[in-house]
Amino acid sequence: MHRIVLLGPPGAGKGTQAKRLATELGIAHLSTGDMLRAAAAQGTSLGREADGYMRRGLLVPDALVLSILRERLASPDAQRGFVLDGYPRTVAQAHSLAEITPVEHVLYFEIPESVLVERLSQRRSCPVDGSVYNLVTQPPRVPGRCDRDGTPLIQRPDDTEEAVRTRLAVYREVTVPLLDLYRTQGLLRTVAAGGSVEEVAARVREALR
Repeated sequence: MHRIVLLGPPGAGKGTQAKRLATELGIAHLSTGDMLRAAAAQGTSLGREADGYMRRGLLVPDALVLSILRERLASPDAQRGFVLDGYPRTVAQAHSLAEITPVEHVLYFEIPESVLVERLSQRRSCPVDGSVYNLVTQPPRVPGRCDRDGTPLIQRPDDTEEAVRTRLAVYREVTVPLLDLYRTQGLLRTVAAGGSVEEVAARVREALR
């Protein structure tokens, strides 16, 4: 069974690689954002509670995220393993995760900050289906329009250069201590996250061997 955690700063490509990896290995791709939105859409008691926080623009409390994650891990597709994308973000969350499931591999996506700022500030999103494009590396077929439904693309407020630098500063302060935790546990492997999607995917496969 593969139980994999992907760590790395915003824009390092975790989401893209998590989806590929989950498909290749036949395991579940667990993104906390997707899980929270799905639980809210399904109207479960936990989902309704999470939705209340999200609608007010508040962070969903750790205990609630963990409960939704525990529920998700019980799903049939997660029985063969999972790749966690976006969780844990803090040492406290890592300890909580360890109480509900073991983790076998932790991959840290390492990439220069200057590359991340450029990457994220070029990112555009479809406000309807949530698909994401990059004006340089993954542009839409029609400039400024979503490939799927033609909706005008937007730049999310947290993808402006100033917001990206703020997000990276918060990431360094809160999440980097996770690296030390997993390193001492002998689980951490570093993956160079620069280059093409295919190049990074090859490095991911190598790191899991």
